[in-house]
This record gives sequence, C-alpha cells and structure tokens, in this order.
Amino acid sequence: MLNRWVEEDGLLDTLEEEGIGSIVFSPLAQGMLTNKYLNGVPEDSRAGKHVGSFQESFLNETTLSHIRSLNEIAQNRGQTLAQMALAWVLRKGRVTSALIGASRKEQVIDCAATINNLEFTEEELTAIDQYATEANINLWAQSAEREGPSRPAKK
Repeated sequence: MLNRWVEEDGLLDTLEEEGIGSIVFSPLAQGMLTNKYLNGVPEDSRAGKHVGSFQESFLNETTLSHIRSLNEIAQNRGQTLAQMALAWVLRKGRVTSALIGASRKEQVIDCAATINNLEFTEEELTAIDQYATEANINLWAQSAEREGPSRPAKK
C-alpha cells in the first residue's frame, strides 16, 4: 500500500496479461501497516532498536497520518490494519501470496483472519487510494542506490 511503484511500472498489468502470479514481499511495510506505530515508536520495535533496513524517518508525520486514516477504514470494515492491508494486496489474482514476516504467533493469527473479509466496495477502494500512496519507503529502491538497479528502469 505504501510502495505503489509496481503498479506505476506496469509490472502487475504484465503479470495479469501473461497469467503469472507474484509473491509480495513486506506487504505490511516493515510493520508500518499494523497497529505497532500508530502512537509512536515502541522501544522494542525494529525502528526503536535501529536494526535492519527500517529507518525511523519512514515514520514521518505525513505517512503516519495516512496510516492512521487507513486504520480507520480498516476499523470500519471490522478488520485490523494488517488484515485490511493483506486483503488489499491479495484482492486481484496477480498476487498469489504475501510474505508477512511475522515474529510472534499472535501476528500470524491476526493475519490469518484476513480471509474473513477479502471483498472491498468501490467506496472503500477509493478511500484507501487517498491514503495508500507512495511513501518513498521503498527498501528495494534504497538497495538499488547502494548496489545498482534491482528493478527494470521506467520506459
């Protein structure tokens, strides 16, 4: 939801045309699309420990505002933010699997409950698109800056 480049580059359209599925890496945006960071950065979180590729700068006020708005939409759907984010990612056949990266069994249980509400109304999708915007937290792009291109260049 916070990395929309794959839509802009046309990759998902190509997959659909060719009848090929894809696996989504980090559909919960390194935990940002969970309730973990809604009220600040917990000390025991990846951002709080300053480990891995997650940067606290990803949690700028604009992105946090968008995440909070997405959370409200999820609550109106009777879902957690993580459940809605997974349902959104899996809403079309182009994505056949999503790697959640859970570290606790409670996270797995929460994410598995996504199957209880996979359908979206047009109104929900329109509301989600207002807030599910490119947040410049694309870890792949950061990797490309360090190591060279990791995705096709735009035409």
